[in-house]
Amino acid sequence: MPQRKKMKASEVKDFVDEMIAAGCDICAVGRYTYVAGDMQPSNADLNEVARISEKYGDEDALRQEITDYLWSIGRYIELASEATWHKPSAPH
Repeated sequence: MPQRKKMKASEVKDFVDEMIAAGCDICAVGRYTYVAGDMQPSNADLNEVARISEKYGDEDALRQEITDYLWSIGRYIELASEATWHKPSAPH
């Protein structure tokens, strides 16, 4: 099986913009991840999202860059747990 293409950092904006245009409600969830959910219920949209995913390739290494871009364009859900999270103090 051939190795899947890796998305380039320079492609993040275009990837997100094309996903939105295809009817995908892609958004950041918190500061560290994103979801591509709430698709329009047409097969054409699902096929288009699959085509976009194949075109740009594996985005796992750019998850943070995608999340940051989604925040920059106002497509995010802020998690209360992240806003109040504190690093535990070291044991004494």
